[in-house]
Amino acid sequence: MAGKTLVIAQQKGGSGKTTLAAHLAVAFTKRWRVAILDVDPQGSLGQWFEIRERRLGEDGAGLVLRTASGWGAKREAKLLARDHDLVVIDMPPRSDLEARNVIEIADLVAVPVQPTPVDLWATQATLELVERGGPPSVLVINRAPARAQTTDQMIAKLAELGAETLEARIGNRVAFGSTMGLGSTVMETFPGSKAAAEVEAVAAEMKRHLDVAAP
Repeated sequence: MAGKTLVIAQQKGGSGKTTLAAHLAVAFTKRWRVAILDVDPQGSLGQWFEIRERRLGEDGAGLVLRTASGWGAKREAKLLARDHDLVVIDMPPRSDLEARNVIEIADLVAVPVQPTPVDLWATQATLELVERGGPPSVLVINRAPARAQTTDQMIAKLAELGAETLEARIGNRVAFGSTMGLGSTVMETFPGSKAAAEVEAVAAEMKRHLDVAAP
């Protein structure tokens, strides 16, 4: 049986999409065999993986990386799903045709959203794109500020878009950026930290969605 496919998509750049993809992929390795597919031409996820592999070795990285673009991304994702329990795909921003092509085979689409009006507008466009592809989607509050009131106000507005917002959210923490530069994650570099707990909570909630997704 083929593994599940999790697409991380957001039409707006700078949403923390790649950081979320890397952290979720590592979090899921505790449960599943995980592959990551970098479809973003910027290649940030691939760069993160190369640093990780140099530091930990090919066997120690815990993940398999592939890169693809255009129509080849859909084919590569299917191939990876044959040998892995989960494929995490980092999509490029502002790429309707390419994104729709990959979204068609997704079991779940996760949309990272920073609690700002600009992100809200971009999220609406992203969800419209996902609806044309068909799979279920969830919103992940990312880089949430310490002021809960601001985030809660944005969550109320996100509810109007019709997609589920995960209860778990990820805060605006320097640790995420610093660990990415090391080819690592907050769970590995700062185990037991609030940042690590946030990622684990998001991963656990997302796993429940993946478990019920159609095979």
